[in-house]
Amino acid sequence: MKYSINKYNDVPVPTSLRKLAYPWPKITVGMLLVLLIAAVSTGIGSVALPPLDTVKIIGAAIPFINPIETWPETWETIVWQVRLPRIVLAAIVGSALAMSGSVYQGLFRNPLADPYLIGVSSGASMGAVLVLVAGISSIKFLPIAAFIGGLSAVWLAYIIARRSDGVPLTTLILAGVSISFLASAVTSFLMIRSDPDLRPVLTWLLGGFTSAQWKNILLLVPYLLPCAAILLAHSRVLNVIQLGEEHARQLGVDINRTKFLMITSASLATAAAVAFSGSIGFVGLIAPHAVRMLWGYDYRVLIPMSMLMGACFLMVADLVARTVVSPTELPVGIVTAFCGAPFFLYLLRQRAVGV
Repeated sequence: MKYSINKYNDVPVPTSLRKLAYPWPKITVGMLLVLLIAAVSTGIGSVALPPLDTVKIIGAAIPFINPIETWPETWETIVWQVRLPRIVLAAIVGSALAMSGSVYQGLFRNPLADPYLIGVSSGASMGAVLVLVAGISSIKFLPIAAFIGGLSAVWLAYIIARRSDGVPLTTLILAGVSISFLASAVTSFLMIRSDPDLRPVLTWLLGGFTSAQWKNILLLVPYLLPCAAILLAHSRVLNVIQLGEEHARQLGVDINRTKFLMITSASLATAAAVAFSGSIGFVGLIAPHAVRMLWGYDYRVLIPMSMLMGACFLMVADLVARTVVSPTELPVGIVTAFCGAPFFLYLLRQRAVGV
C-alpha cells in the first residue's frame, strides 16, 4: 500500500483505500500472546503455582475437559477468585485504553494524543470520585459518572484547541494538561470535604486491580462491546481523515457526525475502564505507537492490534506491580508511568529533530 505525508503531523497515511485483506494471522498471534501472558501471570504470585497445574485448573472449567485433579483446593480459589479476575480485568482495561488512544490520535491527527494526556482520564476520575465521596454504594453508577466527566473533559480540550485548519498538537496537549490539573484540583477538594478515611479513594486514583471481581467484568463488558464495534467499523473512515478534513468531506464523510460518534464512543470506553481500574496513564500512547512501528499506519490494522497490545502491556504491568515489591503491592498506574513518561519524552524528542 502506498503512503503520503500528512501535512498536519508528518505521519505517513494510506493514499490508496482499496480493500485490505484483514490481518487475521497477526490478530491470531496477538490473541495467543494475550492467552500466554494471562496463563503465565496466573501462576506467579506470593503462592507460586506450577504452570501445568495452572493450565489444568483453567482447563477444568471447559466442557468435555476433565483433567485428573492433582492440586489442592486452595489453588482453585487462588486462580478463580483472586488472580484470574484481575488478569482478565487488566486485559480488558488495557485493550479499551489502547483502542481509545489510537482513535484519539487518528481523529485529532496528533500521534501524541492519549486519554491520559488530553484530560479524559482525569475527567473520568473526577466523575467517579464524586460518586465515591457521595457515598453512593451501587457500583453501577461509577461508569455513568466517569463517562460524564471524561466526555466533558475531552470536548472541552478539543473546543479550546480547535482552529480552522485542524487541532494543533501543542494546543491540544496544553489544553488537556490544564483540564487534567483542574479536574485533579476538583477531585482533591472533594476528597478533603469527604470522610477522613481516604485510603480507598487514593488507591483507586493511582490505578490498580486489587479489588477486581468477576462482577466488575460483567458490568464493564456491556459498555465496551458497542464502543469497540463502532470504532472498528469506522477504522476505514479514520484513514480518510488522515488526508485532511476537506479531502474527507469531498469523499462523502460527514466529519461532524463521525467525530461526535467516535469521540463519544472512545470517551465512554475510557470512562468505563477508568471506573473499574482507576486512573492508569500512557497505555493509550504506548500501545498504538508500538503497533505503528511493527505494522504501519492503517487504522484497519492499527485499532485491533492496539487493543491486543494494550491488553498484553497492562497484564505485564499488573504482574510487575504485584510482584516487584512483594509481599506489598504497587499501584499499576505507577508502573505504567515509569514506562510511559520516558517513552513520551522520546517521542517528543523524535518529533523535535524531525525523525
